[in-house]
Amino acid sequence: MTTETEERPGGATDTVLSRHVHRLLTRVRAFDARHPWPWDTAVTSCWAVASLVDAAGGWRNTAPDPTLPAWFVTALGLALTVPLYWRRRHPVAALAAMAGAALVSDASGAFLQASYLQLLPVFHIALLRPPRALLWALALLLPPLVTGAVRFAPGSWDQRVVPALWAYALVALLGVTVRSRRDYTAGLVDRARRLETERDQEVRLAAAAERARIAREMHDIIGHNLSVITGLADGGRYAAAKNPERAAQALDAIGTTSREALADLRRLLGILRDDEQEAVRDPQPTLADLDALLTGVREAGLPVLCDTRAEPPARALSPGVQLTVYRVVQEALTNTLRHAGPEARATVLLAYAAGEVRVEVTDTGTGAARAPGGRGQGLTGMRERAALYDGTLDCGPLPAGGWAVRLRIPLRTAL
Repeated sequence: MTTETEERPGGATDTVLSRHVHRLLTRVRAFDARHPWPWDTAVTSCWAVASLVDAAGGWRNTAPDPTLPAWFVTALGLALTVPLYWRRRHPVAALAAMAGAALVSDASGAFLQASYLQLLPVFHIALLRPPRALLWALALLLPPLVTGAVRFAPGSWDQRVVPALWAYALVALLGVTVRSRRDYTAGLVDRARRLETERDQEVRLAAAAERARIAREMHDIIGHNLSVITGLADGGRYAAAKNPERAAQALDAIGTTSREALADLRRLLGILRDDEQEAVRDPQPTLADLDALLTGVREAGLPVLCDTRAEPPARALSPGVQLTVYRVVQEALTNTLRHAGPEARATVLLAYAAGEVRVEVTDTGTGAARAPGGRGQGLTGMRERAALYDGTLDCGPLPAGGWAVRLRIPLRTAL
């Protein structure tokens, strides 16, 4: 236990240090990407000074012809180092300029060590240019090597050519490796960015779907309960003069319906709360609640007959399908209360047959004030609910008068 306790602070320190180093390197790379000239100038100046120091006399230690004039060697040293300033922006052109100076150096017998600085543009060609650009680099590197090996061969001409080519090949391979790693990292970053974007889109779509669901629920709850309250209030007004007891019953029903509607609205609005407390979610209505729904509609003044045909499937319908059936019946009866007229009667048929759940709500009203073609908001919500379970919903006037709403949901999606 003591060992773990002692090791954890060190690991944490290493992690913090690596983060600081990574952050510093990121800032340096960002600055270099915006302002490349300071770094290019520093690198070029460093190697130019080194070449001038070598031109002071050190070059004679490896040169086959140490009698060359100092000005000539100095000019060659600058010609081999100044093009480094453009090695990142124009690596092929920089290599071509340096290869020309290297050709003169090897042909004259100077054999300046600055010729190996051609490794830098070779690295940037492998890093920044297409792979075929390496063939051009090879065509530029070979002439100086072959010329020097042929003119001043110390023993075997390949002793100068082969090691240099190996060095160039290894640098090119390093450039390709760094490029592959950079492309792989960029691909991971791009993938992470796209995944983040897709996640945000999914969150927005889920939020929009939830808002649409809540809007449908609120429409059904408010529309139905207000229609029931309106029917009860109208009936209570007529009954107040002749039968005060019936008026009191209507007021009690209005109070009960209002409290139920308020409780449902509180439940839905609780889902939208921003605090961390979990919203209180009462169970959604099911087919078992149809009787209470029909009782409320009857109290509002609309006679309703309910007919259930055949036996329900062996397994109970899913909660979502039961809620869809309940809301469709609720919306259909709400429309009947609103538009069918005072003498209308309604019938609710619930059947399980031919691999489907079938619901049919009909009334004997005129239907004149209803939305033509089913373009009302409530009818649109019913169609959306049915589509969630691969169902269909049809509504329209009956030939003998009245209105019909028919819902069909396949049993394979209903279970």
